[in-house]
Amino acid sequence: MNSVFKIIQKRYSVRKYKPDPVPEEKLKKVLEAARLAPSAHNAQAFKFVVVKDKEKRRQLARAALNQSFIAEAPIVIIAVALEPEQIMSSDVPAYAVDLAIAMSHLVLAATEEGLGTCFIGAFSQEKVKEILEIPPQFKVVVLTPLGFSAQKPSGKLRKKLEEIVCFDKFKE
Repeated sequence: MNSVFKIIQKRYSVRKYKPDPVPEEKLKKVLEAARLAPSAHNAQAFKFVVVKDKEKRRQLARAALNQSFIAEAPIVIIAVALEPEQIMSSDVPAYAVDLAIAMSHLVLAATEEGLGTCFIGAFSQEKVKEILEIPPQFKVVVLTPLGFSAQKPSGKLRKKLEEIVCFDKFKE
């Protein structure tokens, strides 16, 4: 069994997918991981739209600034905030935190299942809502293709820990 840390190290952004379908049991496990994520007041004020339809995947790829690899994946998952106006006492929108946690759970579970993902934040809010018939009061937060990778992972470039961590007070 993989440790969480090994899964985190293994995960990378996949931008080339095999056409092979994702087995339903793997999809269910990935979605279950997102469902189990904590959320503000345990409200789970979000929905996940699972898109398998080939034409809708093509439309989503176009709505995501023509990132064609999105349509290559057999599934695209869209995270939608149901209460985008809810602001926590920290002055941070609750959906931003809730869906960051849920999507992190989702992509790590996908990695454990041998599946690839890629966080997609570059897209037209209006076009994605239109394609998926999402009511205007909700907010599309992020998309991820989901499928078997057709590429080899490249090395991850990350800053050194000392560059992103400070203790007891903020330092630039």
